[in-house]
Amino acid sequence: MENQVTAMPRIGDKAPEFKAVTTQGEINFPGDYKGKWVILFSHPADFTPVCTSEFMTFAHMENEFKALNCQLVGLSVDGLYSHIAWLRTIKEKIEFRGMKDVEVNFPLIEDITMQVATKYGMIMPGESNTKAVRAVFFIDPKGIIRTIVYYPLSLGRNFDELKRVLMGLQTADEFGIALPADWRPGDDVIVPTAGSCGTAKDRMEGKMEGVECKDWFFCLKKLPKEKVMEKILKK
Repeated sequence: MENQVTAMPRIGDKAPEFKAVTTQGEINFPGDYKGKWVILFSHPADFTPVCTSEFMTFAHMENEFKALNCQLVGLSVDGLYSHIAWLRTIKEKIEFRGMKDVEVNFPLIEDITMQVATKYGMIMPGESNTKAVRAVFFIDPKGIIRTIVYYPLSLGRNFDELKRVLMGLQTADEFGIALPADWRPGDDVIVPTAGSCGTAKDRMEGKMEGVECKDWFFCLKKLPKEKVMEKILKK
């Protein structure tokens, strides 16, 4: 029998709903997190080294994500007792890059039936029929999927980039701008093209205060880091 293919959700879609048991109790997703950003991420299996390094890093950075009004929610196709034993082992025995005694306080979903992983397109037969790849879904406070990032089983995630993506999405929403390659808070930002913000002539003749145009379609302006962080950090 051929493998059944389930279409994965796309950017701009509503996050698929589900109820699940987690290491922090039952959740109703994404309804329980309305008004917050959520990073929903999957890992292949408990008691594996790459996943362990990732969970330690996520837990170490959890307060940084919370400060950005973002809840972390993990998932693998392991059972609840396996999750609990693995997280206890991480806290009691594992040290990585100076991190030790690390306690994971965000929910880790039990998904033995693979229903949630399948619904979110986290199972990719080319990698494994029985393990979820390293998927990351950024879901906004309205429950809309805004960014999707996939890593293979063998490659750990870049956590600086995950935080940068979250800050970038929030900054673009708050200020109505776009962000160039490798943007970090404090870097110049891209002004929307003519029609949405002034005319091409206005842009090229320097009539838009604080805007520098290299050509009609490529205009930048400064956006101080302090102003960005004032808007996106949770009060």
